[in-house]
Amino acid sequence: MKAKEYLSQAIRLDHRISSKLEQLENLKALAMRVTSNLTQEKVSGGRNIRGPFENTMAKIIDLEKEINQEVDQFIELKQEIMGTICRVEDVNCQLVLEKRYISGKSWGDISLELGYSRSGGF
Repeated sequence: MKAKEYLSQAIRLDHRISSKLEQLENLKALAMRVTSNLTQEKVSGGRNIRGPFENTMAKIIDLEKEINQEVDQFIELKQEIMGTICRVEDVNCQLVLEKRYISGKSWGDISLELGYSRSGGF
């Protein structure tokens, strides 16, 4: 894995977590709209008698567990990447790398914050 790919892992994981949080909000909104129609449920044999609300709640719980696991992974990954960045000798380079790969800022925002010209590079 190249350095840029390694450092970008946290940014990609953060995007994935954000996407799952959005999915979770959509599921929660759906759960609030779902109404259980008890007259349609039939108790017979081994059929699943869980209503739509229960199914949605089960999906919400599963997704929350996934998100929690990914958040834990995200925190560990950021700590690992920060340790790698701290091994860079140049403090200015450390700061740029930290803002990009730990804080997830764009190169343009970093150059404005630190007073670098975009054409001058980092």
